[in-house]
Amino acid sequence: MIFKDKTMKKLLSLSRQAIKTYNMIDDGDVLAVGVSGGKDSLAMLTILNSLKSFYPKKFDIKAISIDLGFEDASFLPISEFCTNLGIEYTIEKTQIKEIVFDRLNEKSPCSLCSKMRRAALCESAKKLNCNKLALGHNKDDAIETFVMNTLYNGKAMCFEPVTHYEDMGISIIRPLIFTDEYIIKKFAEENRLPIMKKICPADGNTKREETKNMLISINMKNRNYSKNIFTAIKNLPEFKKYEVETGNENDGRSH
Repeated sequence: MIFKDKTMKKLLSLSRQAIKTYNMIDDGDVLAVGVSGGKDSLAMLTILNSLKSFYPKKFDIKAISIDLGFEDASFLPISEFCTNLGIEYTIEKTQIKEIVFDRLNEKSPCSLCSKMRRAALCESAKKLNCNKLALGHNKDDAIETFVMNTLYNGKAMCFEPVTHYEDMGISIIRPLIFTDEYIIKKFAEENRLPIMKKICPADGNTKREETKNMLISINMKNRNYSKNIFTAIKNLPEFKKYEVETGNENDGRSH
C-alpha cells in the first residue's frame, strides 16, 4: 500500500523518537497492536508495519481487535486492511458490552470498559506469543488524562509510556505518545484509513469529551498551555523512570 509521504514521515519521526526515548522495542519482540478501529490505532499499525522494515532492532507485529459484543460492529474493513499490509489479524470476541452496559448498567462505563478491553488484549496477546502490546494513545490523550486526574482526583498522574505486567509476562507500550492528534487525523484522512463507525452509546457524553472541549477552548487563547502541560507530564516520575539516554545515531533510514 502507498501512503502520503510527508505526513507518514512526520508520524514515523515522532514514533521513533518515543520508542527510542523510552526503549519501547527490543530485538526479537513480537508486538500485539491493539486495533480498536479508530484513527489512532490504525495509524499506529501502519507506522509500526513500516518501521519494522528498517528499524535496527528487529521485531514483528500482529493485530488484535476486541469485539465488545455490539451487533452493528463490522471488522471486515480492518481485516482487509491488515491483509493488504500482510499482517496477521485476530478478532477476540468478548461479553464486555453485556457485562458493562446490560448487566451492570454502568452510568460511567468508560473506566470499566477500558480495563476489561485492556485485559482482553493482554490475554489475546499472550495466546499469540506476543511479549508486548502497543496501544494508540497519543499526546492529546496524555494531556487529557493528566488534566482529568488533576481536576477530578486531585492527583498529578498520567498513564505511563511503558507499563510492565510481570505476572502476565507482557509490557504495554504507547508509540504515539509524542504525536499530536491533528497529525494522526490528517494522516487518516489523506490515506482513507478504514475507520469504524462509533457505536458505543457513551460516545460523546463522557468526562474525557468535556475535558477535550475545555482544552480546545483554553488553547484558543494560548497554544503554549498544552505544550506546558505535556512538559509537566514528561517530568513525572513514571515517565522519567523509563527515559533512556539517546544519541543522534542513525537508526537505519533518514526521514
